[in-house]
Amino acid sequence: MRTPYNSHQSPRVIIIQKLYGKFFNNDTDLTFPKHRFRKFIKDVVFGTIERDELIQEEVRNYLSEDLQLTNLDKVFQIIVKSAIFEFLYKPKVPTKIIIKEYLDASNFFIEDSQTKYLNAILDKIAKKIRIANAWIWINK
Repeated sequence: MRTPYNSHQSPRVIIIQKLYGKFFNNDTDLTFPKHRFRKFIKDVVFGTIERDELIQEEVRNYLSEDLQLTNLDKVFQIIVKSAIFEFLYKPKVPTKIIIKEYLDASNFFIEDSQTKYLNAILDKIAKKIRIANAWIWINK
């Protein structure tokens, strides 16, 4: 069953919308609404855009045997990219929170049946990225 979502409440819905517009509709004007998480939203959107090549490299490193990013639905691509950005650059945000909030936000865009697949992808890549990068965070 689909969860009713209000894009004004979920920062991840706004992130997905902005990144979709930038990557697939070539939106050049990235304006951000007033939101209590505006700074977080901007950080994730701009960080994902700026580090797109690095994020795609992470996908190749950790998921190449499971999937090709370009073969995924466009919304899937955006969710995977933005989640990877958070796994890499938002170490204080717990993995479970990132995955749960992207899954909740995905209900706004994709069918329920696709959510399990998305959950499996995010869980697998989160474990690999967070384990691989744990020593970096410990030494900061």
